[in-house]
Order: sequence, then structure tokens, then C-alpha cells
Amino acid sequence: MRGQTFKQGAQAAVPTALGYISIGLACGIMAAPYMNLFEMALMSLLVYAGSAQFAMIGMIALQAPVLAIALTVFLINIRHLLLCLHASTFFRKSSLGENIAIGSLLTDETYGVLMGEQLHTELISASWMQGNNLLSYAAWFLGTVAGTALGGLLPNPESFGLDFALVAMFIGIFSSQFALMLRRVRMNKLFLVLSVVGLAYLLLAMLVQHSLAVLFATLLGCTVGVLLDDK
Repeated sequence: MRGQTFKQGAQAAVPTALGYISIGLACGIMAAPYMNLFEMALMSLLVYAGSAQFAMIGMIALQAPVLAIALTVFLINIRHLLLCLHASTFFRKSSLGENIAIGSLLTDETYGVLMGEQLHTELISASWMQGNNLLSYAAWFLGTVAGTALGGLLPNPESFGLDFALVAMFIGIFSSQFALMLRRVRMNKLFLVLSVVGLAYLLLAMLVQHSLAVLFATLLGCTVGVLLDDK
């Protein structure tokens, strides 16, 4: 039976883990001029967020204030609140501790694997999700640390333009998730939600910073999606 054991969750996460190793190598190489192995290892263990870590590296390179770095990481990662709230609906029978553990290691990619598994398995166990999360976590840690070690051997790692690797990964995630949505959501509902997000962003971008406009537009789109699901 699918979606039950830790091993099955880890097996489902293998493609994500391979991607994390490659993106982690890019992240580590970019960080090498500004961070040592211990600092990168600590960042990957405690922050564990690809987009946020790339942003942190750029801000560290510019010697930005710590408060500015912390606020940036918070705004980039706040979307995980929405992901965790939805993911928790699959584990209502699990303990609070298990849900906290799942939420702490949940990423865009492991959430996507969860959504894909949900198409095949109605009941997914917390053990399966832990396997999905932990293999991805380990792969990201190893990739970033190895990348930092490799970057220390390169004369000018910034010249490789490896920061685009994260953008490429997100494009791949979006395309697969969009194909999944087309299979599960009516086209008129999907079009309405995307229209709300797009219009809200255009209006908010004239009033607030672009990062905040993205955040508020996303929250509004999620709210509209939930209201439509209730009908």
C-alpha cells in the first residue's frame, strides 16, 4: 500500500533529493567567498530554504544589516505558513509533535511530492511524510556543504551565474504543479484565482514594495480559492 512507510516516502523524494544536491552545490559555490563550511552547514540546518539562502548570501556579500536579512528571510518564507496549514489537513490523526516536525521541514518541493502522492493514496501517514522531508533535508545539507568546499577551490565562483539555478528549479516546480491543477481544478475556477492574484499584484505593486505585493496577492488568491472550494 502506497503512502504509508518512511521508506516509501524517502523513495518518493529521490527526484527532489537529486535536484536539491545540484541546487545545493550551486548555492554553496556562490557562498564560498563569504562563508566557511561551518557557517554554511549551520545555515542549511537552521534556515533550510533555497530562495532565502540565496538571498542571504547576496545580502551578506553587500554587508547588509542583520535585521534587514532577518526580515527578508521572513518575507520570503512566510508562504510556508500557507503550505503547512494545508499539509496539516492530511495528518489530522497525527500528534501535535508529528505535525510540528512535518511543518518544520516542509518545502515547496516536498509539498509538491505530497500533492502528487495524494492523487494515488487517499490516506497518507506521517511516517511517509517524514521520509519525504528528511531525505530532502539531508540532500540539501550535503549539497550546500559540498558546494561551499568546491567553491573554495574556484577563483571566481560568481562568474558562473549559478544563482539562476534556483529560478530554473522553481520554473520546473510551477510547470508540474500547474499540470496537476489542470487535472484537479475546473478551468473557470483556476482562471478566476489566477486573475485575482495577477490583478491584486498589479494594484498593490503601485502602493507597496514588490515583495509585499507578491505576499498579499498570494494570500488573497488563497482566500478566494478556499471560498470557491466551499461552494
